[in-house]
Amino acid sequence: MNTVILQQPKRVFFGPGCAQRTVDEFAAAGRKRIYVVSSPTAARLNQALVEAWRAGGAVVEVNDAVSREPEIALYEAVVAGARAFGPDAVVGLGGGSPLDVAKLVAALLDGRQAVREVFGIGNLRGRAVYLACIPTTAGTGSEVSPNSVLIDENEKVKKGVISPYLVPDAAFLDPALTASVSPAVTAAVGIDALVHCMEGYANKAAHPAVDVYALEGIRRIGRSICTAVAHGDDLAARTEVMLGAYYGGLCLGPVNTAAVHALSAPLGGEYRIAHGVANSLLMPHVFRFNLPAMPERYADIATALGVPAAETPLATAEAGLQRLVELSRACGVPQRLRDVNIPAADLPRLAQEASKIQRLLKNNPRPVTAADALAIYEQAF
Repeated sequence: MNTVILQQPKRVFFGPGCAQRTVDEFAAAGRKRIYVVSSPTAARLNQALVEAWRAGGAVVEVNDAVSREPEIALYEAVVAGARAFGPDAVVGLGGGSPLDVAKLVAALLDGRQAVREVFGIGNLRGRAVYLACIPTTAGTGSEVSPNSVLIDENEKVKKGVISPYLVPDAAFLDPALTASVSPAVTAAVGIDALVHCMEGYANKAAHPAVDVYALEGIRRIGRSICTAVAHGDDLAARTEVMLGAYYGGLCLGPVNTAAVHALSAPLGGEYRIAHGVANSLLMPHVFRFNLPAMPERYADIATALGVPAAETPLATAEAGLQRLVELSRACGVPQRLRDVNIPAADLPRLAQEASKIQRLLKNNPRPVTAADALAIYEQAF
């Protein structure tokens, strides 16, 4: 059995209404100057929460500039604002993009390292500032993972930072904060979380200590995502999906993702296709490519999705693939690369770019060459 390292925030709060616990938590930690990294929508919808921190005696500055998947330049503007403010705490409030930026702001606030120096695994030297994350979507798992991703706008690719110093001190997972999220965003981020769990389970680095999170995340998201999309005020469904997304986030550090995320990265980096949408577009085609290598694992995924066991693991896994396509369609997610305006002529170049993302491809059940990547893109087109 291979060794894994399980990393989580020191304190994780989960449940409807738990965001209100931040007031006492920040006060008990002695945090007096709080720099909030958010999006315009998340900042507006959660203004009362920010005012509660102020009422508790903290000086709070909100930077709501992270309205999209962040480029390096956007991160640098946000961290410059933080340095001017001089916080003793950084809080990420919003979807995965504000959370990823907040984590990097906290880690690089002292200016000892530039962000371009820390891309990759284990390059951060530390983090001196308290960090808390409050997700308002249920998808990325960033609030409990050691990962952050930025778009390098010069190279038009996504680049990741992986470090234990990016794991927040506290995470507050309040499903009530996701109630106002649109159906389209709910679907995209929910599918992203589902892929985290599935790629964490069907993975060369899979581990029994992580498998339990992955399978339970698949069960909860699979049975609840359509309800959460269609009925955003259904708090029970929202809670199920957020719990599944949390489990997916716990898979990211010790196991990480694989070819779905590797092939989706160029779509986001160059065309700014929403991360969850890109994953959904590629998910069934990558998994079909992988089936011969791990039929039993994909059969387990299928049964976790509620598919009855067939005569063979491969047959069960095939039915699971069909179930994934049905879920994606039911949630209203685009089904083909051409539906999101990816030109067919660009596919060979995208395949070359994707084949370079070895930090993820090394985890995939089957090796993925540039030719394999191109074949998968063509099937998804």
